[in-house]
Amino acid sequence: MKVADVMVRGVISLAPGDSMRKAASLMLRFGVSGFPVLDHGKLVGIITQGDFLRRIEIGTEQSANDRQLPAADAGMLAEEYVHAHGRKIGEVMTRDVVTIDENAPLEDAARLMQRHQIKRIPVVRNDAVVGLICRHELLHAFIVSSPHEATAQADDRAIGNALKAALSKEPWVPQGTVSARVMRGVVHLEGVIRDERQRLGLRVMAENITGVRSVRDDHLKLDPVAR
Repeated sequence: MKVADVMVRGVISLAPGDSMRKAASLMLRFGVSGFPVLDHGKLVGIITQGDFLRRIEIGTEQSANDRQLPAADAGMLAEEYVHAHGRKIGEVMTRDVVTIDENAPLEDAARLMQRHQIKRIPVVRNDAVVGLICRHELLHAFIVSSPHEATAQADDRAIGNALKAALSKEPWVPQGTVSARVMRGVVHLEGVIRDERQRLGLRVMAENITGVRSVRDDHLKLDPVAR
């Protein structure tokens, strides 16, 4: 799946000279959490709900005691002041904007959101903004792509073979110490694990095999020093 398949098109944009009040009003009116900022069609920043967290108008700006720390960096304090007092979007917006190409795989968008701890990414085509992808769109893609409750049938041998293949692919699976028996669609996990998180990983792996009715892990034993 590509970014273009799920992105929001026809995105509202703001200009650097627009007021912070206008940005807040539009966020509330349209139920969105951020807008790209364009200057004569060029992407120059992004303004989000997070930019309203520390504002003088609502009394959440940085305290005077913090601003007077002798070891504090003057430039950083000036930046904090502007962020709390600036009235124009261009004064407050984030300038180093993470963007993504419309033809990039959805995986790239998710990776960028996680790496930069952001919730939305402007989508570009030849440097022009053509859309926006947010965590909301990833949720929509998940609903569309995720299977409903499993109804497909598979015999025990097919389930066992599929599970064996899955076990061999993951580096966190304890090789040689874990096995699985399948009886009438029920997977029985057996053996020794070194970390309780491996138990949940093995359960999830088995649950995702077509035809599995349930998973039992009663005979998975924890031994932190096991090899």
